[in-house]
Amino acid sequence: MAQKTEAPKKNVEPLKMDPSFKYEVMKEHDGETLKICFQCGSCTSSCPTARFSDSYRPRTILRLAQLGIRQKILPSPTLWLCTACFTCTDRCPQDVKVASVLRVLRNLAVKEGQTPRIFIELASNIYETGYAYKIPELRQKKRETVGLPPLPKASLDRVDRLLELAGGSKLIKSKEAQ
Repeated sequence: MAQKTEAPKKNVEPLKMDPSFKYEVMKEHDGETLKICFQCGSCTSSCPTARFSDSYRPRTILRLAQLGIRQKILPSPTLWLCTACFTCTDRCPQDVKVASVLRVLRNLAVKEGQTPRIFIELASNIYETGYAYKIPELRQKKRETVGLPPLPKASLDRVDRLLELAGGSKLIKSKEAQ
């Protein structure tokens, strides 16, 4: 009879609570509403994204922020699934600005270098062309052949200034370094 060998057990890293994290969130505009969330679940039950995702739950994200568990929130790709439709904010009985708190959390993630690659790519495209997606020359020609006007040219000087003010140029530089 063959003996079963057990797989080596991995040490589980306990979640570390950072009591100052919620205050970091609450000092940003509309982030202060995090403190009045009493976890009723209206945000999650009304969220169109949550209906189609097993992992995206605004209520859970807000609770993790209240508990100060930043290492579970900021690197998580689910943080970026919010479509900013504001249904959660509109339906919250406590007037928690849920979508705004999520924006604050995403901004903190960006500051810590936890930005998903696709958003860096979009920022780079905006920086280079003024559009979120690079428009191929073939599409430009097709517009012309069907009688559509050419797409407006973006003021790249203004885009550059806006990205600089918003901190987006740091994202683009980190992409270029990769």
